[in-house]
Amino acid sequence: MSVRETPMYIDGQPVQSQSQEWRDVVNPATQEVVARVPFCTAEEVERAVASAKEAFKTWRKVPLAKRMRIMLKLQALIRDNTDELAALITEEHGKTLPDAAGEVGRGLEVVEHACSITSLQLGELAENAANEVDVYTLNQPLGVGAGITAFNFPIMLPCFMFPLAIATGNTFVLKPSEQDPSSTMRLVELAHEAGIPAGVLNVVHGGPDVANQIADHTDIKALSFIGSTHVGSLLYNRAAAAGKRMQSMMGAKNHCVVMPDANRSQAINNLLGSAYGAAGQRCMANSVVVLVGEAREWLDDIVEGTKTMKVGPGTQTDADLGPLVSPQAKERVERLITAGEKEGAKLLVDGRGYQVEGYPDGNFVGPTLFTDVTPEMTIYREEIFGPVLCVVTVDTLDEAIAFINANPNGNGTSIFTNSGWVARRFESDIDVGQVGINVPIPVPVAYFSFTGSRASKLGDLGPNGKQAIAFWTQTKTVTARWFEPENVSSGINSTISLS
Repeated sequence: MSVRETPMYIDGQPVQSQSQEWRDVVNPATQEVVARVPFCTAEEVERAVASAKEAFKTWRKVPLAKRMRIMLKLQALIRDNTDELAALITEEHGKTLPDAAGEVGRGLEVVEHACSITSLQLGELAENAANEVDVYTLNQPLGVGAGITAFNFPIMLPCFMFPLAIATGNTFVLKPSEQDPSSTMRLVELAHEAGIPAGVLNVVHGGPDVANQIADHTDIKALSFIGSTHVGSLLYNRAAAAGKRMQSMMGAKNHCVVMPDANRSQAINNLLGSAYGAAGQRCMANSVVVLVGEAREWLDDIVEGTKTMKVGPGTQTDADLGPLVSPQAKERVERLITAGEKEGAKLLVDGRGYQVEGYPDGNFVGPTLFTDVTPEMTIYREEIFGPVLCVVTVDTLDEAIAFINANPNGNGTSIFTNSGWVARRFESDIDVGQVGINVPIPVPVAYFSFTGSRASKLGDLGPNGKQAIAFWTQTKTVTARWFEPENVSSGINSTISLS
């Protein structure tokens, strides 16, 4: 099998990097090298930004309807190429093919939302706000935008960024994860096939040096980041110092509350899927289940369900979860499992040392389950980002709410119940930005904004929905009065009155 050489994308063309530093992209189920990705030079990043800056001069004036038609073509191309995109995700990330296809579908939602740009970018008008004075607003693009994405959703996360940024008239520089870039690059090719002009969407690759250069660059006016809390916090501060807008979607510790009145099988199946799907490599994974009252008696069923989850390569049709993205990720997750044991949590299902027949070198960790977990334990304090579920038991809904609100993160939470009163009380009192009611992973549809909160987010505006339109545009307010041709001034007005 030939190894792909991952290009940059600058000024509408794939470009081979001249960097001396390249990294292998590895199939996590086999350790086979499937691609190589460059760590771009500072000069190459400058070239990408310059291309975007030049393209902005004309792209910002392209009619809204034409931008809409490009997005319409892009959504059709993504739909037609879903299988290819999913296969690339599975090959480099490891998630199962159905999960990868689902990711493409969630990314497609954002592109479909961008097809409504002709109505999303409208301003406001007040006629005769004062005597023959009209006041109106224009929602105008910022200039060059940029995005830095994590490895866990190589199609969905770029779609959270560039479609709406471009549809609102900005140009863009994207830095995808160096761990699984090929599906992102294919998405960018489809975007150009849809009609995005040269220079409007550019791609560079690299690590911290490239990310820092993007955050510091004064020609980049806004930066969207999705990844770890450590990196997101550093980039947020650098971007703010450089005077740019910044949104950082960062780490999480998501909780799933199970009430005793919930549908038992539905709740257990959903919480297991949300905890272990994609091998737990989701920022919205429910890594903590809070069993309330008599629901603690369901623990044996949760354990048995955990043991039935099937691990295998992402191409295996009946696999529930695939490998972790890298050997380093596997080592970290297994180290955290060991720490949980040492700190006193009770390990009921141990996924360490998991072997899949025919794939001896895969980064597999089996579904793992702890009980007797307390807030000071490392497995509770840290985002594990692996197939590890922590079980906590409390007596009342009030205790469950207080327990979750005491955690510093606020990305997502869910509750399973058949009581409307309980659900309403939970959504009202929980201090978490995204809430699911009998929905285990409450990522909203793309025409609503992604609203993680507290330590999971820096910046006032999140991706998608109305907040994304506000993030990628600036409001210009115009106050206008037109005099009749024969109108004669009545004298100097030295006040601030508009009369």
